Amino acid sequence: MFKKHIIYKHDNYNMLTVEVQGKTLVVREISDQWGEECHNFISRPEMMEWARRRFRPDDFPGGEEAYNQTIDALRSV
Repeated sequence: MFKKHIIYKHDNYNMLTVEVQGKTLVVREISDQWGEECHNFISRPEMMEWARRRFRPDDFPGGEEAYNQTIDALRSV
């Protein structure tokens, strides 16, 4: 059984989840613009590097605060 973490969920069409599948981290990014994208990482540092490149504070409705909450949630996985 895999451990699933909900990083954020704005609604049913905009969310980010992480599943821990043994040593692999599977990030599912669902958006109303792009549909579902799946990213596989073999380490947490690799996932965090992707997150820093992928997200900017102005991507989030809550700005810098929502961005920091998202990064903190990813870091805690």
